[in-house]
Amino acid sequence: MDVIEHNIVFTLFGILPIRDTVLFTWITMGIIILTVLILKLLNPNLLEYILEMVISIVDDAMDVDDLHPYIPVLGSLMIFTLFANLISIIPGMKSPTADINTTLGLALIVVLSVHIYGMIKKGVWQYLKEFSSPIFMFPVELIGQFSRTLSLTMRLFGNVLSGDLIVAIIFSIVPYFVPIAMTAISMISSVLQAYVLTTLAALFISSAVEINEEDLKIKAENAEKKRLRKLSKTSEKGTN
Repeated sequence: MDVIEHNIVFTLFGILPIRDTVLFTWITMGIIILTVLILKLLNPNLLEYILEMVISIVDDAMDVDDLHPYIPVLGSLMIFTLFANLISIIPGMKSPTADINTTLGLALIVVLSVHIYGMIKKGVWQYLKEFSSPIFMFPVELIGQFSRTLSLTMRLFGNVLSGDLIVAIIFSIVPYFVPIAMTAISMISSVLQAYVLTTLAALFISSAVEINEEDLKIKAENAEKKRLRKLSKTSEKGTN
């Protein structure tokens, strides 16, 4: 079926084959950029409302003091996934997220972002130490990361592809009113999938950057002890 097949559209520089998934991804990005520019010119208040809505969704999922470092990645992830899911409602277009390569790429972005933000927040050594503590759990953690990536990939891919397939099948059988209703249901599912993916990504990042309060307390106590020892040594030298 045409929904499942991803054909080569053209060859770039004579050596790099470009499949329809890549082409529709470029078109999706172009539509997003064009939409933002139009809203910025005609209705900036609506653009600001959309941004506030994205921030609100991320804020509900993350337990952090400052959301600003995470909004560019999570906001872009949500907007791109939403448009990529919905683009198939345009005749002749396919959802890039109906290709497992696209969803795998998005899942890898999420997993890498989790570790990068964790290292930035806690420091590379501290994060790796927590990640592999105790050391015998390190292989289990690696398997867990792989499973997380696979789960995100298959979840989005399966839902988007199944929605496109159902609409295509019903269109071929009943070419009038029923497919319109199924398209509406598919649109609702696309919005939900973008929301779920962004929420899961926010939860994963939040768990990675969360700092253990007990560890902070111990570090503060150790720092205070070191400071007192230095003061004691300094006073002893001054007395002598």
